[in-house]
Amino acid sequence: MITPSPNFVSTDLGRLHVQRSGTGPPVVLWHSLFIDSRSWKPLAVALAADRTVYCIDGPSHGKSEEVRRDFTFEEVAAAAEQALDRLGLTGPVDWLGNAWGGHVGIRLATGSRLRTLTTIGTPVQGFNLREKLATAWPLVAMYRLAGPSGFIMKQLFDSLLGADAIAAQPELAETIMASFHDADRTAMYRAMRSMMLKRTGIEDLLPRITVPTLVMSVRDDVTGWRPAEARETCTKIPDCRVEEVAGTGHVSPLLLDRDRILRLVTSFWRADVKTPKMPSK
Repeated sequence: MITPSPNFVSTDLGRLHVQRSGTGPPVVLWHSLFIDSRSWKPLAVALAADRTVYCIDGPSHGKSEEVRRDFTFEEVAAAAEQALDRLGLTGPVDWLGNAWGGHVGIRLATGSRLRTLTTIGTPVQGFNLREKLATAWPLVAMYRLAGPSGFIMKQLFDSLLGADAIAAQPELAETIMASFHDADRTAMYRAMRSMMLKRTGIEDLLPRITVPTLVMSVRDDVTGWRPAEARETCTKIPDCRVEEVAGTGHVSPLLLDRDRILRLVTSFWRADVKTPKMPSK
């Protein structure tokens, strides 16, 4: 039986909570905005059979320290690098990012910190004005006024998870939703402002990605970033492949298609990629 050991690492965006489990070459998991690393649980348990799995709670999420100011994607990527340093992961690691975690990983993949990059449900375009006015601004404003009200919870998790994922994994879905509901309200508001309203497109970064990349698109994503957009994204990355996974929102494949995700990433790590060395202690 695997017994995870919780830990905290200091960064410029506060202390980040890290859950470590398993033994073997390192893989780092970073979750979607709004929720925390508990969303990875079934996949992390499976990966830990032959990998050392590091699940990081992003700033203002999960057990990580609250950030009570606006912050940038560049600051988040810098904090992720600092976390890798303080975990002793000085060599290249495999990175698995869900939505927000994919954005962080793309930034890291333009440097030398990663061995491979895998993204799940990570659109690369920024919000246009219509999307900001129709979706992002109202959600952030309502959250500021009412916190995680029933209406906001339904709107958000209908989009992130969808009814099928909630029905398929009700206990995990409840845990994921609780991670948003129970978050520090001021800190989550700042995170939503920072990561939603100020999100810009990152298409210019794609040709600069230096590592093999696996892009997983969500087959019926209600937010509109579907396989066709993923394939277009992949054409701009020097070494990239695309796979579809089941779901209707950025997070739903973790509940609906864990086994396929596991097969895809383990096969990807083996194929045409040199086996990483164990990190020195």
